[in-house]
Amino acid sequence: MLHPAGPAAQTIAELWWIMLACGLAIFALVMMLLFSALHRAANRSGQGASNDERQTRVWVWGFGLGFPLATLAALTGYGLVIGERLLPRTASDLVTVQAEARQWAWTFRYAGAGVPATEGVLHIPAGRPVDVEITSTDVIHSFWVPRLAGKLDAIPGHVNVLRIEAARPGIYSGQGAEFSGRGYREDVFTVEAHDVESWASFLRKGTP
Repeated sequence: MLHPAGPAAQTIAELWWIMLACGLAIFALVMMLLFSALHRAANRSGQGASNDERQTRVWVWGFGLGFPLATLAALTGYGLVIGERLLPRTASDLVTVQAEARQWAWTFRYAGAGVPATEGVLHIPAGRPVDVEITSTDVIHSFWVPRLAGKLDAIPGHVNVLRIEAARPGIYSGQGAEFSGRGYREDVFTVEAHDVESWASFLRKGTP
């Protein structure tokens, strides 16, 4: 997940790092507030009590609530923008494949390609967007290739579409990310991204 190999995964990884940095900033501020309060309590004197109360209000309302709320609001807005960017959109070089889950295996079909379905291995062209139409024949599963995109549920009787893309040829591990009963640990698959020549060979022969 933190070693992305495609544009969607890169966007998700950037969001993760930003959320981590903001979370650490909020945590550090809260710790500062805590130790500052303990220090003032230890050194409080009756003469400086009113001034100490004013400082406390500034820290609690300004930094204790204002800063975290502003940070979380900014993260929420950024997350909405990222979500919009990740939505599947029309592309001239778009490839569409179908992913059908079952306990505990995956079948992949290639719309309009005239090649046979593959079991456990999804073939895609590198450097081109791929829409994966995800469904299930039995229970809810979840399609996830951490280095290429986020995850999306496979629901019986329903099709969800996930846009993935591999920046370069290679083999990427995928997994069912939804517990689906005994045997779940074997619910894995592979995505093989091909260069132009290898993809053309796959379309002709059904094998790379």
